[in-house]
Amino acid sequence: MRKLFRSLISQDRIAGGAFVLAVTGLLASVCGFLRDQAFSIMFPLDKDPIGVASVYIAAFRPSDLLFQIFVMSCLSVVVVPFLAGHLAHGRRQEMDRIMSSTMVLFGIGFGIAALILAIFFPYIAPNLVKFQGETLELYIKFGRIALLTNFLFVFGNSVGQYLIAVQRYWVYGLTPIIWALCTIGGIYVLSGPLGPMGPIVGTLIGTVIYVLWRSIAVIRSGFRFGFAGSQLIHEEIRQMGWLIIPRMAALGALQLQLLLLDRLASGLGTRMVALNQFASNFESVIPGIVGIAIAQSVFSLLGQYAALGDGIKFKRCLRKGIVMNLALAIPGAVCLAACAGIAAWMMRLDGAVASMFIRSLLIYAIAVPFESLNHVMLRSFYSLKNTGWPAVTSVMSCIAAVVSGTLLLPMIGLYALAVAYVVGQVVQTVLLGTALGSLLQKKIGCSIQSIEVV
Repeated sequence: MRKLFRSLISQDRIAGGAFVLAVTGLLASVCGFLRDQAFSIMFPLDKDPIGVASVYIAAFRPSDLLFQIFVMSCLSVVVVPFLAGHLAHGRRQEMDRIMSSTMVLFGIGFGIAALILAIFFPYIAPNLVKFQGETLELYIKFGRIALLTNFLFVFGNSVGQYLIAVQRYWVYGLTPIIWALCTIGGIYVLSGPLGPMGPIVGTLIGTVIYVLWRSIAVIRSGFRFGFAGSQLIHEEIRQMGWLIIPRMAALGALQLQLLLLDRLASGLGTRMVALNQFASNFESVIPGIVGIAIAQSVFSLLGQYAALGDGIKFKRCLRKGIVMNLALAIPGAVCLAACAGIAAWMMRLDGAVASMFIRSLLIYAIAVPFESLNHVMLRSFYSLKNTGWPAVTSVMSCIAAVVSGTLLLPMIGLYALAVAYVVGQVVQTVLLGTALGSLLQKKIGCSIQSIEVV
């Protein structure tokens, strides 16, 4: 039992890393639920004429679109394989130089873009949502603060990728929990003196804590800010550039899908954006605990095995990730569907609002195993430094989701958004699986089915 426990909490093994990320992911999901519940209590969906919860959710979409395209396209998947490659060969100084270059480069780039968007946001906002009057004015205020929070996230997420590369998952997993708790505090505590601005101010405070904590953690892990002489842009950034371009398309497609679906929801009423997002958040619990945890845990190892040219270990690691994922995600989806009524009760919803929430969640549950599996397959591509196929599949899934949602909206209303999401995830799973099998056959010389589990 002691050996099992040590294996689970060890951050440098697949099972241990997955356990740490699963535990923190579960806690983050609980905090996400508590945040949504806080919105339901302080700003009830059927009694809030402004629709603060919907405004809060929708206001982050433009900033997230910009952030995902121009920042996370590099940080989330491209940097880790490069860092893992240097780590495998003991080149810590090169890791420091890459991280220093990415933080400065993307900090400046996103900062300029965010400033321009903030200036012109009042003119752009009416084209992004169908809110009007006081709701639209609050949306503009929230949107500008969201740009500031994402600017801070440039640095917080940069050092977060360093933590993933060196397999230090506890701080990586705990910081989102603190961030969510600060938002909850903003809803309950700051909404009194600040009114509708309370939630967004709490989020801003949480973002500052998030960045500071991660920065301290990477310094304690050995990171030292610095460049190679006077070279601001590391030479490998140019090589990353060819990998980033497809990833920009992939993340841009996902965020554009969310933005367009929110625009459709905002036309149904001020509460519909929040109601749809509440159901979507419950669906994301299982992929967050299972899919992301396992995918992040195997990501650094896959990157190291790829850098060392160890195909046998790479294949075993991949197969273990896929099997572990499906074995947990499918039962999780069944449990989620069975607990839809309990979820509505926990959210303090009743009447027609509760009925719409339950039906939406039942539809969303279908997407759980597909979305969970997509996380592992995507990182398999990235560890091989292939971002082309993930980009193609993301764009295709976005098109499928937006088209199906637009066509179904006049017929089934709010539920069209859940159906659209399921369609997008299924399309991406099919396309990723087909492409991954072909890539493995070409680069490693076998199919997914022939990988031996040890």
